[in-house]
Amino acid sequence: MDVFALLKADHERVAGMLEKIEQTTERAEKGREETFARLKAELDLHAMIEEQIFYPALEEVEETRDIALEGYEEHRLVKQLLSELEVEPKNTEEWTAKFTVLKENVEHHVEEEEGEMFKKVRQAFSKEDIELLGQRVERAKGENRAAAGS
Repeated sequence: MDVFALLKADHERVAGMLEKIEQTTERAEKGREETFARLKAELDLHAMIEEQIFYPALEEVEETRDIALEGYEEHRLVKQLLSELEVEPKNTEEWTAKFTVLKENVEHHVEEEEGEMFKKVRQAFSKEDIELLGQRVERAKGENRAAAGS
């Protein structure tokens, strides 16, 4: 499996959830809570897999090391916002404002990954290495989803 296709599919799922939440108002607290919980779970899994499999491989190659380190930092900021949003009431203007900042950070991160990062990886890694990364990501996603379902 192509690692880029797997990560891009995650990005598309997350984008849909972000849009769904963005279209809500403070009065839609229950819907926000449910969709936010799914969004957080999806982002947590995606970040964990990138940080355990994808980014460490990128760190080992000089051409992709810097962008991998930047990816870790962007994840740290998104995780911080997710933690704050998780515990705050979903029916306030402050939550909505902080959610907007989260959405902008995630969108920037996705744009950078799918653009600059993926391009550098395609140039620096062999097709076999990219395929192997895809297999590892796919296996880890399956194992984590199975564990979460049990």
